[in-house]
Amino acid sequence: MVLLEEGYTQAEVAAKLGVTQGAVSQWKKAFDQEGRDGLTAKIHPGPTPKLSPKERERLLKLLSQGPRKHGWTTELWTLPRVVELIERKFGVRYDQSGVWHLLRRLGWTCQKPERRARERSQDAVDRWRNHDWPRLKKIAS
Repeated sequence: MVLLEEGYTQAEVAAKLGVTQGAVSQWKKAFDQEGRDGLTAKIHPGPTPKLSPKERERLLKLLSQGPRKHGWTTELWTLPRVVELIERKFGVRYDQSGVWHLLRRLGWTCQKPERRARERSQDAVDRWRNHDWPRLKKIAS
């Protein structure tokens, strides 16, 4: 406000501070209405969450039980499945992007399941890597 009081125009103040004229105009209006208090930063909390903290905690417990416990045939959580679970258990409708953001806030990340045969023997894999592979590699060179 000091620059305006010194006689600078809103356009000149905006150029000096590297902001838009609209910002200077809003600051002037806030100062005129509320004085210095009108220029203090205000917290903007954003929209009210659809699930309460207790419901989010319960959701984490439900997710940790796995998809099969909730009627799906595989152990893979997908966004559409989580959307459906939330709607069934809490009566709240999220779109997939909202669920993605919710899961990120809850500490969940995207993960792809490893593709391994159920019959796989880690001992046999280790034996092949440590014994057979080096032998075959020597023969090939």
